[in-house]
Amino acid sequence: HVQLVESGGGSVQAGGSLRLSCELSGNSYTSYCMGWFRQAPGKEREGVAAIYTGDGSTYYADSVKGRFTISKDNAENTLYLQMNSLKPEDTSMYYCAARAGRVIGDQLDFNVYTYWGQGTQVTVS
Repeated sequence: HVQLVESGGGSVQAGGSLRLSCELSGNSYTSYCMGWFRQAPGKEREGVAAIYTGDGSTYYADSVKGRFTISKDNAENTLYLQMNSLKPEDTSMYYCAARAGRVIGDQLDFNVYTYWGQGTQVTVS
């Protein structure tokens, strides 16, 4: 069974950096899409970044372009989100997600993902 285990959240001052990690296990697909999402209290879930393992294509929300970088270590099956120049508005619970195959349409739409991690809190002050 597919499992996603996240780590790397914490508290940081504005302008600082954090790196989130998500380890994927139990995957039986040769290609899949993985993404990072965030949801703060009282707000809708927001797609942050996604990557398609078939060709390495990446996708970013406008609010994080130039500051966040999504990447995957294929040898270890681990997804990363490098977050630089963090702002207080980045404060949220962050989740990693995965789905089999390519996403046709909006890769940052949380409704198309079928597997989810437990979430890790990021707080920027």
